[in-house]
Amino acid sequence: MEEPKKKQPNNKWMALINIPFQMGVIIAAGVFFGSWLDDKFSDKGSLFTIIFSLLAVFLALYNVILQVKKLNKE
Repeated sequence: MEEPKKKQPNNKWMALINIPFQMGVIIAAGVFFGSWLDDKFSDKGSLFTIIFSLLAVFLALYNVILQVKKLNKE
């Protein structure tokens, strides 16, 4: 008789370790894109950098909330 395969427990900590890296990549992409737009289209100031960095922060937080909700369902 074969023993049933044991199910490995979900390691939620491994999923949580990736969240800061994902946030950093999203925010850095928003800042670099805003900076690029400022260089291309803006005469002075950094309006695009501010706008896209704030949007990237909110997008990163939204991503974290979705991942935590997903982990809680499992």
